[in-house]
Amino acid sequence: MRSLRTAPAPVVKATSPPGPGSLTAAQRRLGRDWRLAALFLTPTAVLVGVLVLVPIVQSFITSTTERHGADSVFVGLDNYRALAGDRQFRTGVVNSFVFTAYAEVFKVVLGLAAALLLHRLRRGRALLTGLLLVPWVVPTVVTAFSWRSLLDPIFGSVNTLLTSSGIGPLLASLHLVDSWPAGWLSDPSLAMPSVVLVNVWKGVPFFTVCFLAGLKAIPAEHFEAATIDGATPWQRFRHVTLPGLRHVITVTVTLSSIWTFNNFDLIWLLTQGGPGDVTAPYVLVAYSKAILQLQYGAGAAVTLVMLPIIAGLVFVLVRLLRQDFGTRPPRWTGPTRTAFGWAVTAVVTGLLFWASPEIFWKAAVVLGIILLIVAGIGRLIAALADRGGRRASAVVSRVASGIALAGLLAFVLGPMYWIAVTAFKSETQVVMRDNDLWPTPWTLEQFGALFTNQQFGRWYLNTLMVSAASTTIALLCAALAGYALARLRFRGAQGFTVTVLLTYVMPGALLFIPLYQLLIETRLTDSLWSLALTYPTFTLPFATWLLTGYFASIPVDLEEAALVDGGTRIQAFRRVVLPLAKPGLLAVALFTLTNAWNEFLFAFVFITKDEYKTLPVGMQSMIAGDVVPQGQLAAASLLVSIPVVVMYAFGQRFLTEGLTAGAVKG
Repeated sequence: MRSLRTAPAPVVKATSPPGPGSLTAAQRRLGRDWRLAALFLTPTAVLVGVLVLVPIVQSFITSTTERHGADSVFVGLDNYRALAGDRQFRTGVVNSFVFTAYAEVFKVVLGLAAALLLHRLRRGRALLTGLLLVPWVVPTVVTAFSWRSLLDPIFGSVNTLLTSSGIGPLLASLHLVDSWPAGWLSDPSLAMPSVVLVNVWKGVPFFTVCFLAGLKAIPAEHFEAATIDGATPWQRFRHVTLPGLRHVITVTVTLSSIWTFNNFDLIWLLTQGGPGDVTAPYVLVAYSKAILQLQYGAGAAVTLVMLPIIAGLVFVLVRLLRQDFGTRPPRWTGPTRTAFGWAVTAVVTGLLFWASPEIFWKAAVVLGIILLIVAGIGRLIAALADRGGRRASAVVSRVASGIALAGLLAFVLGPMYWIAVTAFKSETQVVMRDNDLWPTPWTLEQFGALFTNQQFGRWYLNTLMVSAASTTIALLCAALAGYALARLRFRGAQGFTVTVLLTYVMPGALLFIPLYQLLIETRLTDSLWSLALTYPTFTLPFATWLLTGYFASIPVDLEEAALVDGGTRIQAFRRVVLPLAKPGLLAVALFTLTNAWNEFLFAFVFITKDEYKTLPVGMQSMIAGDVVPQGQLAAASLLVSIPVVVMYAFGQRFLTEGLTAGAVKG
């Protein structure tokens, strides 16, 4: 990245900020810094307005029409009325709810456990955190391919390992699976739990990093005081750790729920909504109606009906973040908040039991086993400590933590290990399933076939260009807008901040239909421009939101000193704020680049020609029916994952600092 430092500015006479009496009428009405704010906010306002707000309005208009041949006819609310009797739509809504609820529960439990384990480490924490980030960093298409292969009922390694260990038959005897070997993605009773498992595998690292940042923010004095008062480990966790993490947990779960509820790419790549419709989310229903059946109005109606649910989650998130920036104190505290939390938990639990009783009991058993193991280890350590065996309790604690971390790493890195070794197998070994966990011999055959038989080089270049363009746009616009929202005084700052946050959490499911229509009208489909121009819909709002929080965390005294020395506000921004904001800028670059590198839905809908496909869509197109070139896909997965893994390995410190000061500060 080019240095942000510039040559020293010429010395000018020091000036002080104008007092109330020296403000013009426009400044008194619009705010002291309204001109500079307008300059800084215009690029972001134009992009967000054209790419997000206008398409949303267009989506509402489209939902009142129906396509008849080449014409669209106004039908009012008919599309919405038709959804009431649409079985596929009802199934999609229930599936989205079930998928989200179970995934969030397990991500919270495993993410919190991983964060607590890592927080206690004195050595190797950075390395282990980097390893745990791998599932979150790798593209979704890599995740889907690796798990599809591992969960294959005949050739998959999961069934093989569970059978040889005796766990598989045990699962069948406990009726957690209907038969053995299990058809994880083809059995209607196992498909949804399997998809949830993969989503949990990919999402746990995000929860771990956020919770780890939250744990670092809890003062150590609180734990020391609780220990002096004789609190047990469980009491310290309940009365110190959980209250200290409450805000971070709520924000992280809300964000993740929005993303998970609107998930399309992972489910499509794993099951395409099958078998039957047991895993089809509402987004897939919208895609089927709008893109496959060309009924844009019906598809838009599906996405807009879900808008109240998303709006509810966004409302909660906005209130939490407004508390972050000190604009509104929390209304609910103490018993009221606790009662509300229990009420929400009871309602969600009841709905889950009603929607999927079979999955409910399976999930309850698995979650119960995890909690019993954790509670048992905790009681053993506490009992040893009470009996004066501090050294014994410390040894047991270290051993238990080591075993838990080893199990977590095996779960996290197992699929990536399988990809790595498969990429270096010969085609004969891949087909014969000989020595599944080790190449014999090591060969580059799959890499050669990948570049010879596929347009992989072209896809790689396309992805690189689109990702670089969208990241550059996000960094430039977000740095200006984030600084204006954090520092400048102007009327409407709070409203603009809320608008940016709303557009950030607005799902691509709501935008892909109107954007697709817009691209058709402008004849930009099947071009890299269609992606370079639409990717800011999800990169720019996030970048602006995170940098607003990061700029707000920089002491304002440093800028005031620059202003007193005669510098202008723009000079203070360039020479003082930007250098100090390097961790936040790098965190934004990592996030936006990864999101653009991994994006599937827009590229899948907007691009049909091979020469313009990006890596996720190109790799998906390599699978033709039941013919899966596993060796070539493994080689492609390795080449796709290496760049982002390397970037995160070098930028992990900046990522954690950016999260702590920006997105999840509390």
